[in-house]
Amino acid sequence: MARNKEALVLVVDVGPTMHDILPDIEKLCTMLVQKKLMYSKNDEVGIVLFGTEETKNDLQKEVGGYLHVVVLQDIKVVDDVTVDNLRELPRGTRNGDFLDAIVVGMDMLIKKFGPTNKGKHRLCLITDAQHPVKEPDEGCKEDQVNTIGQLMKSHGVRLDCIVVKVKLARSFQQKAADENIDLLNQFSKNTISKIIHVDGPTSLLGALRTRNISPVTVYRGDLELSSSMKIKVWVYKKTAEEKFPTLKKYSDKAPRNDKFATHELKIDYEYKNTEDFGKVVPPEQRIKGYRYGPQVVPISSAEWEAVKHHYMKDVYVFIPEPGDTKAILAVSALVRAMKEMNKAAILRCVWRQGQGNVIIGVLTPNISSADNIPDSFFLNVLPFAEDVREFQFPSFNNLPASRQPNELQQEASDNLVKMLDLAPDAQLPQLDASLLRITGPDSDILSELNSEVDNFRKQIELRDNPKKRRSTKRALLEKPSGSNEEAAAVVQAIDYHNAGPSAVKVEKIGSSNPLKDFEEMMARRDGSKWVEKAIKEMQDHIYGLLENSYKGDNYLNATECLIALRNSCIREQEPKKFNDFLHYLCENQKTLDLRDFFELLSSKNITLITKTEAADSDVKMEDAKLLPLKNEIISQE
Repeated sequence: MARNKEALVLVVDVGPTMHDILPDIEKLCTMLVQKKLMYSKNDEVGIVLFGTEETKNDLQKEVGGYLHVVVLQDIKVVDDVTVDNLRELPRGTRNGDFLDAIVVGMDMLIKKFGPTNKGKHRLCLITDAQHPVKEPDEGCKEDQVNTIGQLMKSHGVRLDCIVVKVKLARSFQQKAADENIDLLNQFSKNTISKIIHVDGPTSLLGALRTRNISPVTVYRGDLELSSSMKIKVWVYKKTAEEKFPTLKKYSDKAPRNDKFATHELKIDYEYKNTEDFGKVVPPEQRIKGYRYGPQVVPISSAEWEAVKHHYMKDVYVFIPEPGDTKAILAVSALVRAMKEMNKAAILRCVWRQGQGNVIIGVLTPNISSADNIPDSFFLNVLPFAEDVREFQFPSFNNLPASRQPNELQQEASDNLVKMLDLAPDAQLPQLDASLLRITGPDSDILSELNSEVDNFRKQIELRDNPKKRRSTKRALLEKPSGSNEEAAAVVQAIDYHNAGPSAVKVEKIGSSNPLKDFEEMMARRDGSKWVEKAIKEMQDHIYGLLENSYKGDNYLNATECLIALRNSCIREQEPKKFNDFLHYLCENQKTLDLRDFFELLSSKNITLITKTEAADSDVKMEDAKLLPLKNEIISQE
């Protein structure tokens, strides 16, 4: 059996108490097999039902017993027939015995693969575990479970149990259910098993996994606390990323009855030179470019790999070496002591001898809740200073209206995306009821809160305001004084003002609203010149305010403009232009008498743009804070 090939036997309870949830179980099992058809087409699946009226299995024919257990499908490679068998499961009329069904599933695996072929074998039991298991001919139920568990361990079979929670009206039913749960828990002592309790269709969706991933140790060696104290540990990754296979593109343009159609879809891209549009650029001459402010910076694949950065590191689990009693006791004592004292440890990890990339991490204790699982540690990797990178991007909420698309632009963008659909007339499948329940509000909770909502509506009633504010345009037209030409001129000016930034593009900073003009010029993307022009004109505007100021009457306006200039230079990665301008003001503060102005800047914490704010800046934090002091020294000289 191949390493990545799995053999799964679905053991499903179809008794009377399971009829309500069987439709959801059918959907779950069908989805599982469909995933295997797409991603693991070599996997094999068998189906066993118990709680049926009839009996159909090999063990009943060979040794007798094992009543009301039906082998719906022998173990075989997944296909459309398997999907059809799971879509409509027969409804049983008897209370089934899940131990008999597990033994029948084990018998199918042993006969199919033999005692030596230990691949990925798995039994998945789905039941409500309500009905008592019959007494064995010899021994007790616990002995029978131990025997089955040892047999599963010897053949490398895993057991997944999905127990559906139901409300039990009588005490003897609850007693039988508790006994069955204890029997299922006993399997974990001899073999690898897991029990998942579900209470409805929503939780049932995540109960059955497509496949299991066998863990692989990252490190086996010593956890060194000191030169004289070392503990043997094994290190695993706590979680593994599931990467889906790449699906191929499929074309349905060929006739359905064409047996030789490949249904392949080929896409060819051509990159042409902007100067010579008829010349195609070969792949070896192409390079990716990334926008950096108003410029486009080319970065090759080799440079990109050199600065590749991972934002997340894996979490590791440290467990004592299996079978080493001293290591288990030492780790458990250390874990429980750290947990009691609320402490964590800083760990330096070198997974292999001579490894260059050493990691530093935090070791946190993890006390196990199961008797057969030892205590362990979790390791979270701490980033180094050079690994921490801050990317400052402007918020979409702060963008001016000129950078927001109008209705025509939005409609054109939507139509462009819709045009990419190869099958616009295809009907989308209806969303499953369980998924609708997840995405929408809980109907039970809403029904309970309806009374409170109605009471709120009665106490706080919303009414329409009948008063309507007359528009300025209408008021001016109805005003009797003045000539019609004057009113029409005012209305035309109002219409021009209300036309919005999308109708009129700002090309220079005016004196009436310099901040708005500056933001709109910085937001223009129809040319690279507008950013530099906006910065230069804002610098001239600020200098003009300071030069024409009388006893500091323009200082507040100049400060507001300077703050806007500073923020824009950070956003557009132009820190040098702001810092040079501020140094220029420092040099001319004696000429313009700007001592009070710099005191105002100091009170508002306006400094040079530091390297932490913009990567291109060469100003350190301590140098930026010394600017007001430096200005004072210059003014005294």
